[in-house]
Amino acid sequence: MTSTHSQNAAAHSARPESGPASPTTPSRPERRKRSAWGRKNPYRAAIVERVQLSGPGSEKEVHHLVLDLGDSGIEYLPGDGIAVTPVNDPTLVAALITRLNADAATPVTVGRDEVTLLEALSHRVEIATPSTYFADFLAQRLPGSELAAVVAADDSVALSSWLRGKDVLDLLDIDSELRISPAELIAELAPLAHRTYSIASSPTEHAGTVHITMSTVRYHAGDRLRGGVCSTYLADRRIVGHPEDAHIGVFVTANRSFRLPDADTKVIMVGPGTGIAPFRAFLYERKATGATGENWLFYGDQRRDHDFLYADELSRFVDDGVLSHLDLAFSRDQEHKVYVQDRMRERGAELFSWLAQGAHFYVCGDADRMAVDVDAALLDIVAEHGGMSAERAAEFVAELKKSKRYLRDVY
Repeated sequence: MTSTHSQNAAAHSARPESGPASPTTPSRPERRKRSAWGRKNPYRAAIVERVQLSGPGSEKEVHHLVLDLGDSGIEYLPGDGIAVTPVNDPTLVAALITRLNADAATPVTVGRDEVTLLEALSHRVEIATPSTYFADFLAQRLPGSELAAVVAADDSVALSSWLRGKDVLDLLDIDSELRISPAELIAELAPLAHRTYSIASSPTEHAGTVHITMSTVRYHAGDRLRGGVCSTYLADRRIVGHPEDAHIGVFVTANRSFRLPDADTKVIMVGPGTGIAPFRAFLYERKATGATGENWLFYGDQRRDHDFLYADELSRFVDDGVLSHLDLAFSRDQEHKVYVQDRMRERGAELFSWLAQGAHFYVCGDADRMAVDVDAALLDIVAEHGGMSAERAAEFVAELKKSKRYLRDVY
């Protein structure tokens, strides 16, 4: 079952063949003091709230997290990301130490630092997602193996596909007789990278905190349960309210190419699934700052009863007049799957009217399929309801991008 909530639904007349209106400037200035916190010096923020948003019948596990920024002085703007410094799964760390037949206290070198093997595998190097460099290294040690054959084919896409779902232990176990020293292994592994989440809170409405909308990744491969490095760390191994184990390392990553426009400019947002995160921030910010521009959200997921993230909050935004339109697409609530791009096409005439009036168009979420399908739908809408040829519609959309009125945060 899908539904559409609308207020102030009267469509304005479109201007066929018109170009996009002039770009507007962001409603908040970009001038911010330089933060003391960064990749090499993350702030230890406490998780003060963690709530599962997805229902018991969902195929996903989505959490809402609230981080207390304390006295950090951290500043952010709607559209920014929060980078989290993860810690590797201790079960995988222990299995690797066993596989190496080594002592956890064995000294190894990471960069310029000498640390224990346990420290390196836990905090310093990627062990859940082996790099292609590590694959190349092992292929030389394992001639005749399937890995060696894939590497020899010199096809980066095929190699990435082969590596997907495998961790460092899987690669070492290609040959149980393979012997590799702790120093060799650590030298060939990539540094453990931070994971960035779109901030789901407004600095005006939620001062002193950062909110995250996080999908926890879990899957079986071989005879082991696997998980996302950062998502399982936050969902399973951090204890809300604990004086030590509630804390995580964080820093803000500015996203200057994903900003709100002037307060009186209309905004169209397309954010299915956890792509809702920055738009939750946008809506709270626009409400808190008294922005007068209308807001339109296209949201979707699999099932309304189990996957409608922030349903109560979005309904209140509609009731309060913050959201002029809320168009919903739950793909598996009917025999024929319906997605956000389908809802866009259904509302194509008014959507184009908003664009012709200068609205800004935002997309957040899956880059491989959703964003591609939304882009195609937008082109079709502009052509049909703007009375344009395909070539002219492409130019119109290109101008939207050039003037920073079509912005994407996709991954």
